[in-house]
Amino acid sequence: MKLLVCISRTPETTAKISFTENDTQFNTDGVQYILNPYDEWYALVRAIELKEQLGGSVTVINVGGAANDIIIRKALSIGADDAVRVDAENVGSALFVAKQIAAHAEGAGYDMIFTGKETIDYNGSEVGSMVAELLDLPYISYASHLEMDGETAVITRDIEGGVEVASVSGACVVSAAKGLAEQRIPNMKGIMMSKRKPLNVVPAVEVNAHVETVKYSLPEAKTGVKLVDPENMDELVRLLHEEAKAI
Repeated sequence: MKLLVCISRTPETTAKISFTENDTQFNTDGVQYILNPYDEWYALVRAIELKEQLGGSVTVINVGGAANDIIIRKALSIGADDAVRVDAENVGSALFVAKQIAAHAEGAGYDMIFTGKETIDYNGSEVGSMVAELLDLPYISYASHLEMDGETAVITRDIEGGVEVASVSGACVVSAAKGLAEQRIPNMKGIMMSKRKPLNVVPAVEVNAHVETVKYSLPEAKTGVKLVDPENMDELVRLLHEEAKAI
């Protein structure tokens, strides 16, 4: 199988979030970056497992600047065979990213394209569906289990109140959710081999901007915990009714 995995660089979950330029730009000062967990733990690892079971190759693709090379090398150390970085310092919108991926994938003969279900910074869940639309491919979101039955992919996804099982023949785009695979830690051999694996840098294709970020804002600060005497049930009921709106 010829597999493509889309990967992103995201701020560490413990990063302090702030904004500059009148709240129109993310403040990167002091921020450490990681390989987006949904891309790494689930999408990439499941693609590698399929390659190990069925043969083939795994290519990772990232849209961004040279600073992203470190997370690309991590993906190579986990087990991807080669990588493509679309050279773009100002990534902009999800549509921009999707069009770069689609431009690379079109005509390349990939049997399956994986994305994480979302990035942990924007939580948009947009890129996978856009790539599928641009390439006119079936799209299965939030996949939690995937097995191959011959040339047919049998994919389970969680839905409200249960699960849905879909079968897809031919090329498709899949967004990976928790459960699709288990995290792999790169070993020393993988880290050393990653330095010799090809990382191809290609220019970005032109995309007309449809979305402009007007402003960022932080969520309201959480209030402190209120402790209620277990003997004072009337006060507990009042708080649940009037403040928490839970009853």
